[in-house]
Amino acid sequence: MTPSSRTEDCLDALTDVVRGERAALVRVARREGVSGEDAVECVQDALCTFLLLHQRGQLEADRAEWGTFLMGIVKNAARNRRRRHALAKPHDDIDAAERASDGAAADELVERAENQVRLRACVAELCAIQRAVVTLRLLEERPGEDVAEALGITRGHVDVLAHRARAALRACMCRE
Repeated sequence: MTPSSRTEDCLDALTDVVRGERAALVRVARREGVSGEDAVECVQDALCTFLLLHQRGQLEADRAEWGTFLMGIVKNAARNRRRRHALAKPHDDIDAAERASDGAAADELVERAENQVRLRACVAELCAIQRAVVTLRLLEERPGEDVAEALGITRGHVDVLAHRARAALRACMCRE
């Protein structure tokens, strides 16, 4: 099994787990005292950590236990975020109306986070030069001339590499 097919299998299985558990994952983070937006970021951090562990071969948990494992990672991420920002855990429960309104928004934010994790995995599949162009040109939004100079290639080659990388990323994101 090639590394990219192993990553695709992991992403497919992880997507199934997250779609079934996303509200629970956000609730775990919210219970640790972080805001709705921070809770979604904690879920995203947990997904990234999970994928890194899988890519390194350090993930020993059975797929049936991935949801529980992810909840533990989310809980730790929320605690770390709260500690870094010196936030005290609230003592009173969140109102039911706030939970209902955050639930719909949280689902949307978690879906965006899932897409971002999938995009990161797709970027990792690009060749080194395309990854560099995507990082510098598209993510850091540096001018094409600066990217060409930094990589020691022509501006036209930067444009071609960016175009090909976009096409590869579109194709990768459409696979499910």
